[in-house]
Amino acid sequence: MTTSTLTPDPSADPTELLPKKLAHARPLFDSEILRRAVWDSFVKLNPAKLCKNPVIFVVEAGAAVTTILLIRDIATSAAGTGFNLQITLWLWFTVLFANFAEAMAEARGKAQADSLRKTKSDSVAQRVAANGRTETVSASQLRAGDLVICEAGDTIPGDGEVVEGIATVDESVITGESAPVIRESGGDRSAVTGGTRVLSDRITIKITSNPGETFLDRMIALIEGAQRHKTPNEVALNILIAGLTLVFLLAVVTLQPFSQYSVAAAGAGSVPGVAVLVSLLVCLIPTTIGGLLSAIGIAGMDRVMQHNVLAMSGKAVEAAGDVNTLLLDKTGTITIGNRQAAEFIPVKGVTELELAEAAQLSSLADETPEGRSVVVLAKEKYGLRGRELSHHEAGFIPFSAHTRMSGVDINGSQLRKGATDSIIQFVEEHGGTVPGELREIADRISRQGGTPLAVSNGRRTLGVINLKDVVKGGMKKRLAQLRRMGITTVMITGDNPLTAAAIAAEAGVDSFLAQASPADKLNYIKKEQASGHLVAMTGDGTNDAPALAQADVGLAMNTGTMAAKEAGNMVDLDSNPTKLIEVVAIGKQLLITRGALTTFSVANDVAKYFAIIPAMFMATYPALGALNIMGLHSPKSAVLAAVIFNALIIIALVPLALRGVKYRPAGAGALLRRNLLLYGLGGLIVPFPGIWAIDQIVHVLGLA
Repeated sequence: MTTSTLTPDPSADPTELLPKKLAHARPLFDSEILRRAVWDSFVKLNPAKLCKNPVIFVVEAGAAVTTILLIRDIATSAAGTGFNLQITLWLWFTVLFANFAEAMAEARGKAQADSLRKTKSDSVAQRVAANGRTETVSASQLRAGDLVICEAGDTIPGDGEVVEGIATVDESVITGESAPVIRESGGDRSAVTGGTRVLSDRITIKITSNPGETFLDRMIALIEGAQRHKTPNEVALNILIAGLTLVFLLAVVTLQPFSQYSVAAAGAGSVPGVAVLVSLLVCLIPTTIGGLLSAIGIAGMDRVMQHNVLAMSGKAVEAAGDVNTLLLDKTGTITIGNRQAAEFIPVKGVTELELAEAAQLSSLADETPEGRSVVVLAKEKYGLRGRELSHHEAGFIPFSAHTRMSGVDINGSQLRKGATDSIIQFVEEHGGTVPGELREIADRISRQGGTPLAVSNGRRTLGVINLKDVVKGGMKKRLAQLRRMGITTVMITGDNPLTAAAIAAEAGVDSFLAQASPADKLNYIKKEQASGHLVAMTGDGTNDAPALAQADVGLAMNTGTMAAKEAGNMVDLDSNPTKLIEVVAIGKQLLITRGALTTFSVANDVAKYFAIIPAMFMATYPALGALNIMGLHSPKSAVLAAVIFNALIIIALVPLALRGVKYRPAGAGALLRRNLLLYGLGGLIVPFPGIWAIDQIVHVLGLA
């Protein structure tokens, strides 16, 4: 394992990180979602459900008290019934609007879950019995470990791993994409998902889940929010606003006896009624963030889902927003993926044609994309075509990760192609001498960002194949954006340090981990976490599972193995390794949204204190009239205006809570200043004109 740190490119364009939503994402206020949310807003009035939100539960308790007193006043024909009726109605509206915010976020998830649930059916399966024969059984009868055979047109009956064969599979039911994907035995593309459909060929699948425990079942449960748990930050914020609610509750309860004492001592004035005191309490406690907090968390998971990433918990999304170190696999993430043979470079005394022919023959048993590209290059450049070798008694040596070579023994020749070190060792073991020219060629290719593959014939060295790995377009700019967020990017590769350094410099990563084994990845993550950093990484293979489980954010590819998907706390249904960059941006957007609306809510409450308390208590404490700088008409109009504003501001902020605050890459200091200026100062200013305007309307209409 080799690690290295690179000097970053300081240039960074402030372009957006978050991509557009997928076409199948629903509009924010879809009519079906809206109907479901309105109904659920009333269902959530159940105190047993609402007690989980202490702030809104206090508002409901206050609304219930004023409702009981209103009924009493109506029965006794008491004065002021109209005012108390309005206060009571707006208190209930406050509760409903807060419920509506959460219900809207949940309804979007439930609508997605409903569409997934429709795809579930108790299909039949061709199970392989103990005697080797197949039997037709219901999918619900399958258990983990069963073998089933699926042919073209069959619905895959359960989650599993392909153990034999290769087929194209339609996974649009879970990804929303119509393009088929290849699933084959062995490697990291063997996992299949129940409910998807085989389009061609025949595969044998080993079932890995029992009924009710499939990936589709977990998707439905997670999308519906049935398994959503509050994140640590959310719990901490809930404790804070619950504490503030308790403090203001005690303060408001003590106001009435103080008022009674003051009126009795002065012989003038009036004591605020219960409806007024309840209104004051509701306006003082942080009802805005209390009503929106749960919706922000649910909407964060929904935004991740709209980008075809399934988050196993809200904690994973939140952790993505706090990531300090991002581990990116080189192949398929930073580079396009399959390295391609670009040229044959022979050593002295060997012709290019001789090298090309030996390279092609030694690659016939190499089924890797690199091996196939060697065969194609030899065919395109020299017209060398596949040939019938059976009568030559050829002995093929398939590529092995252990030997890092492939080859063929034919007509007394031992043709080998593989990693430079492996070929050098092979030649020396057969009594040959490796010319220094070979190492020079290999080093030059590595410094240029290519991958050298040496070719030999027994004890004789023939030359080098140059494999090129192309960095994805725009990758340098995207990594620069991550640097602006304060995130260190680390490229992980199995390449030698020279090749890794060239690719890393071209891509613009901060450092790289070369010749990395699964244990190296795991140890690197542990080292970063021990330094107090949060780490994110992607992976798709079984060998990635330990690192995915250890990382704070582990994004597993849907095309990967079940072990990888079980180990990660997120699954990318599109299997796009670069999606981790978007996930980090969405996590930061979630944290910024919560912080922005919390800042607005607290500032909003501070403004309401100065706006309504003087007007409310002028009758009890006439000296407070000097502080009525807004010129509110009367204590009753001030109270009613404040309660109406308090309810309407929740519903006005629902779209922002669901969409999220727009995120631009910036440092923590810049984001804090922006929040304080936009949402802090905005929260202080908005209530003054808002309450004043409502007070004018209330006065003109004679409502108070």
